[in-house]
Amino acid sequence: MKKKYRILVLVSVIILFVLEAQAQYTFFDHDGITRQYIYYEPTELNEQLPLVFVMHGFTGDANDIKNYSKMNDFADQYGFAVCYPRGTVDSGGNRFWNVGYAFHQNETVNDVGFLTELAVYLQDTHSLNPDYTFATGMSNGGEMCYMLACQAYDTFKAVAPVAGMILQVILDECDESPAIPIFEIHGSQDNVTPLSGDPDNNDGWGAYPSIQSTINYFAEKNECTIVVNGLVPDIDTSDNSFIESEKHLNGINENEVWYYKVVGGGHDWPGAWGNMDIEAGQEAWLFFQNYIDANLLNTNLSTIEKSIHIYPNPSSHLIQIETLENLDIIETNPVSYTHLRAHET
Repeated sequence: MKKKYRILVLVSVIILFVLEAQAQYTFFDHDGITRQYIYYEPTELNEQLPLVFVMHGFTGDANDIKNYSKMNDFADQYGFAVCYPRGTVDSGGNRFWNVGYAFHQNETVNDVGFLTELAVYLQDTHSLNPDYTFATGMSNGGEMCYMLACQAYDTFKAVAPVAGMILQVILDECDESPAIPIFEIHGSQDNVTPLSGDPDNNDGWGAYPSIQSTINYFAEKNECTIVVNGLVPDIDTSDNSFIESEKHLNGINENEVWYYKVVGGGHDWPGAWGNMDIEAGQEAWLFFQNYIDANLLNTNLSTIEKSIHIYPNPSSHLIQIETLENLDIIETNPVSYTHLRAHET
């Protein structure tokens, strides 16, 4: 009898878990297909604030990246809405974004159209600002970001791929599109999407250029004229990795192209696994907010207190300041203009 009771309890728990997982998804019809997504916004979110799409990797799922990206927490901290869209399932039973992999030649789902229409729907339904919609994603989700940059630039203002690449067939058609800001985070030891690229399609995903070539392409596309190289503080020395920062600045419309090379990092989402010096989701947001009217940002006192630490307090003469955010320091004089960006711990 006890054994049967335990089995019933276990079955009930599994059923409740499945129902809860299903309940969080919202349905959205596009091109005759019922799509799904998870939407979250802070309880005190004001109207006309930003929206960030966060896209899972190949074989992944929306709920997975919701958990490991911690974007709900960052949405609460900084004040933005977040959407975790769900890819469809391919003929092999794997959930994916249709960026044109070589083995997906028979897949016809229009994910650019789905994400674009979903963005407009969420903007209208939740009174979000249509000028401030962004996208980040892991691996296949990062590759979807590049595709959006080239094909949905009217909807997405900036993108931040993590461990992603851009297929050559997409890049070849990107020349005529307007430039938008891009921020790539990529591990030097990534064995799924190697830094060196795969121009001959040896791995079967499709041909794609090296990550450095990709960054250079978008920096040139954005007409950036300044390059600043540096290191992100190596906060966690036990993760066997550190981050080199390459920032292309002074582009058209003040656009920038950033590249965080995680030296020693693999096919990872930093902050969840692999490198622990940064939270990839938070870094993506801090990049996005450079392209938002400061008056619309939720810079309340609690956010400032979490972001900036001043010590010692009290002090008679010398203080130190630590911040999790990017600081712009501007010097001007009659003959020169210097733009310095400091990223502290």
